[in-house]
Amino acid sequence: MLKPYNFTSNAKNDILSGLVVAVALVPEAIAFSFIAGVSPIVGLYAAFILGLVTALIGGKPGMISGATGAVAIVFVDLGLKAGEALSSQGLSADELSIAILQYILFATLIAGVFQISVGLLKLGKFIRLVPQPAIYGFVNGLAIVIATSQFAFFDGQGWQIYTLVFTTMAIMYLLPKYSKAIPAGLVAIVVLTLFVYLSGMDTLLIGELADLSAFKAQLPSFHIPQGIWNMDSFMLVLPYGIIVGLVGIIESLLTLSVLDEMSDTRGSANQECIAQGVGNICCGSFGAMGGCAMIGQSIINYTSGGRGRLSSLIASIGLLILVISLTDILNNIPVGVLIGIMFMVSIGTFAWSSFSHLRHMPRSDAFVMISVTIITLVSDLAIAVISGVIISALVFAWKHAKIYASTHIEKDGTKIYNLDGPLFFGSTATFAECFDIKNDPLKVVIDFKEARVMDSSGVEAIDAITRKYQEAGKNLQLRHLSKDCKAILTLAGPHCTYEENDPNYKVAYNY
Repeated sequence: MLKPYNFTSNAKNDILSGLVVAVALVPEAIAFSFIAGVSPIVGLYAAFILGLVTALIGGKPGMISGATGAVAIVFVDLGLKAGEALSSQGLSADELSIAILQYILFATLIAGVFQISVGLLKLGKFIRLVPQPAIYGFVNGLAIVIATSQFAFFDGQGWQIYTLVFTTMAIMYLLPKYSKAIPAGLVAIVVLTLFVYLSGMDTLLIGELADLSAFKAQLPSFHIPQGIWNMDSFMLVLPYGIIVGLVGIIESLLTLSVLDEMSDTRGSANQECIAQGVGNICCGSFGAMGGCAMIGQSIINYTSGGRGRLSSLIASIGLLILVISLTDILNNIPVGVLIGIMFMVSIGTFAWSSFSHLRHMPRSDAFVMISVTIITLVSDLAIAVISGVIISALVFAWKHAKIYASTHIEKDGTKIYNLDGPLFFGSTATFAECFDIKNDPLKVVIDFKEARVMDSSGVEAIDAITRKYQEAGKNLQLRHLSKDCKAILTLAGPHCTYEENDPNYKVAYNY
């Protein structure tokens, strides 16, 4: 169990873990910028600006935010659509790239407004609708994506990069067993960077992926997207902005849930939505692409000892300082070291306990977990999680789509139907099959004491069965229905038997 954050006791760990995360943010920001088709500077801006805002006002201390793959993928499609819209204007390649960036910044602004609205309306609580098997699937799929996204860096590389990867992983695995005074990731970065520099080892360096020197002369400055303030551009960008907002909320709140479980504390989902929204508006206003919480870097921070806002603040500011003042050193960090760190993050992210749960959980839950994992791999996080919720809801409805009835005859000849189970859209068919209207006596009672009417379909089913008994010339009475249910019933209402112990619950109904 992680201890609550205390500045005095955790300041050192927060600072050191923040520095590790700052270094780890660099290749991720660059890689996701390439995915989105924008300059690495745009991704680095996002890591700094969004990280800074969420560090100060986010819903969970220690969470790390920046440019992410899930959001970058949405921008890829937006860039293609914007390119088609701009193709008739005869722009040069550079002009077209700048024009597409304006659409991305506009979408980021819309996403920010959407996320703030979700937070202010307190809709963040609906993350609880994501079932545990779906969260397992999300975490496992994301862990695999983190690992497989590193494979591209091995193309054309020799044995040196593999040696650095395995050495980094060994340091991060073994060092904490002996000492946790300094984060193992930071030790690996410093030691192996010095080793590569002094030995002259020929291996891939960060500077070979993207020279960060240009960042020195291009600090973030206020910038309103240009040339897109018309209805056609707005209608093109609006759906992408909402999708970015949704993806950002889903990934951020699921990351918050994972960290809640790790830390045995509870963050604020609505506050995190607002923080992400404010951060994305700032990003869109200062030339940065949108982003969201980063589960990989957040776990690096927590496992390295980061517990409070200071750690994520140091990560954001440290990134800016690193790129501005230590560009030459940063360019010389071996990519193999960062790959090793991300592999260890992948291993730490994967919910290994889900395998043991898999043997005991119902087949339906196992199906949800595996489905979300696969969809995360082949599609994206938002679709995977939404699919998991839909599959879980359908499975739940199928499991409870039956209502049972036991019967007995009282001394006066009245037949009693004692119902058991929920009455909703999924169980109305079996509800109708419970009754033998033709052969029932003249007086019938349906007792809902062990049942519950869940929605308008259930209410309509009661009205329908009432109509059939009326048409058969038989007297039907209903017992143990809530006042809300009685108020909605049209035909059956007058036939309800009111009792002092009637239950009190609401019925989901479209008035």
